[in-house]
Amino acid sequence: MDLQLSGWCAKLKSHSQLESFAFQKLNNKSAQLFVKRDDLIHPEISGNKLRKLEGNLLVAKSLGLRQLITYGGAYSNHLLASAAAANAVGIPIIGRVRGEELNSQSNQLLKRCSNLGMHLEFLSRSSYAEEKYQTGLDLNEGQTAWFIPEGGANPEGIWACTEIYKEAVSQNNNQHFDAVFIAQGTTTTSLGILASIPTTTQLFVVPVLKGFDSLTEMQALASKAQKNPLTAQLQFNWKQITILDTYHHGGYAKTTPELLNFTSSFNATQQFLIEPTYTAKALFALQDLLQKEDPQLLNSTNSNSDSKRILFVHTGGIQALN
Repeated sequence: MDLQLSGWCAKLKSHSQLESFAFQKLNNKSAQLFVKRDDLIHPEISGNKLRKLEGNLLVAKSLGLRQLITYGGAYSNHLLASAAAANAVGIPIIGRVRGEELNSQSNQLLKRCSNLGMHLEFLSRSSYAEEKYQTGLDLNEGQTAWFIPEGGANPEGIWACTEIYKEAVSQNNNQHFDAVFIAQGTTTTSLGILASIPTTTQLFVVPVLKGFDSLTEMQALASKAQKNPLTAQLQFNWKQITILDTYHHGGYAKTTPELLNFTSSFNATQQFLIEPTYTAKALFALQDLLQKEDPQLLNSTNSNSDSKRILFVHTGGIQALN
């Protein structure tokens, strides 16, 4: 293992603290709310972006590779995080971007990626769709490269995400949580958490895409993980997952007046910032279930008291507001 790279990752992850929080208009004494502040990890390599990149970077470094290739859309926070991480650890990186009509000056995010040293290649939407899942060791123009798929969705990404829950428990005086809430995109972070929680903890996932077959997507990626030496030992108990697929508010990057009002109101409490694409949808779902006194959320076995410990994982994304 590359000790210098591991130390760099560990230093960034140390910024992620566990904090208590509350919903301003909700007086529910049946739950203690905590947030894992992965949004504090780094301004550009924020939240689960560092988590998913860590395993990929460590493997690429261990193989002595000098070329990374990854994929993203024109406003992809994954592209920005990958560019910043590769720049920090000194590995050349190519970013393959969806949209052949674009260039490195099309928006501020692409400009920043380019300034960080990422070589941008712009693909047609059909070519992008064919390539975006490419993962692991392969050749690029005769040179061996390490491919990171769109969003970092591969076994190497899952591997590092298993640390999120473990860190939160350690920061909570080694007390486990009864439930974990998380916004879901590629399912990578969800799987990492699922593999690390005890059997008495329930994982609530909130897909942000409309019509997303969450369970099928998770099982497909988990199957790949169980064939990978790095993650073959991980176990995924599907009975511990509750999928809340009605809180997408219209689909990916779409909102409703209700969600925007919730986001604005919560941010005004100055506890921590959320954004409407991912984190607000998951937090909105949590508040809604608490208001309804949902029995699946409030009935659990980890806590000895009537008050249940609920962990919200902040997956970052806040740099998109700047």
